Amino acid sequence: MRARDLAVAYETVSVDSDAMDAARLMAEHKLPGLLVLDERGEPRAILPASQMIKALVPEYVIEDPTLAAVVDEKHADRLCQALAGRRVGDYLSSKAAPPPIADPDDTALEVAALMAQVRSPLVAVAEKDKAGPGGREKGRTHLLGVITASHLLHELLGAAGAVSTG
Repeated sequence: MRARDLAVAYETVSVDSDAMDAARLMAEHKLPGLLVLDERGEPRAILPASQMIKALVPEYVIEDPTLAAVVDEKHADRLCQALAGRRVGDYLSSKAAPPPIADPDDTALEVAALMAQVRSPLVAVAEKDKAGPGGREKGRTHLLGVITASHLLHELLGAAGAVSTG
C-alpha cells in the first residue's frame, strides 16, 4: 500500500489562525495535533495538542507541578483565556522542524520509518511540482492528505492479520 492510498483528509490551520479555534478543533475531533500550513498553503509545522495544553498551564505550575493542587476550579476555568487573541504561529517554536512529508509513492513501511525517525503523530503526504524554467523557481508542494500514527498502525496490524474487523 502506498502513501497516497493511506492519506486521508485532515484538519489543517495556518500560522495566522486563531489559537483558540485551533485548540477547539483538536478537542472536538480528538486530534493528536494539527498540520500547520504557511501562507502558500504548504506544510510548515505540526502543532501537537500537548503544546496547546502547555499554553494553558501557568509557567509557575510547569516549574512546580505541586502548585497545581492549590489552583481552584474557578481559576482553572480561566486557563483557556491564555489563548485569547493569540495566533497558532505564537505557539510554534522558531526551531520547529518542518513536518515530515512522505512522497505519494512511498510504501507504508517507508512512512512508518519516517514517522518513527522523527517521532511524529502524523505525516503529510504531498507532491512537489518541478522547479520552474532553468530550475531557478522553487516548486510548490501540494498536500494530498495526512497519515496519522493510529491509522498507519491500524493498517499495518490489519495487513498482518493482527486487528479484528468486528
